[in-house]
Amino acid sequence: MPTNLSIKNAPDDIVRRLRARAERNHRSLQGELLAILEEAVSKESALSVEDLLQEVNRLGLQTGSDSADIIRADRDAR
Repeated sequence: MPTNLSIKNAPDDIVRRLRARAERNHRSLQGELLAILEEAVSKESALSVEDLLQEVNRLGLQTGSDSADIIRADRDAR
């Protein structure tokens, strides 16, 4: 059975941007909010190794060798 949800005291700027996003996606405000919620909860599944690596690359995170270089430089400075 569907449940009604309510968001109280939403800042005007957020509401304005949500309405613009809904219009771009040819949805009502309610339809856009439901799509956002559905997308948010669908990401709860565990990431595969490939997905995790893509996310690390997308965020520009450095792995492994940088930390080893930092530790090595710290040790050499002593």
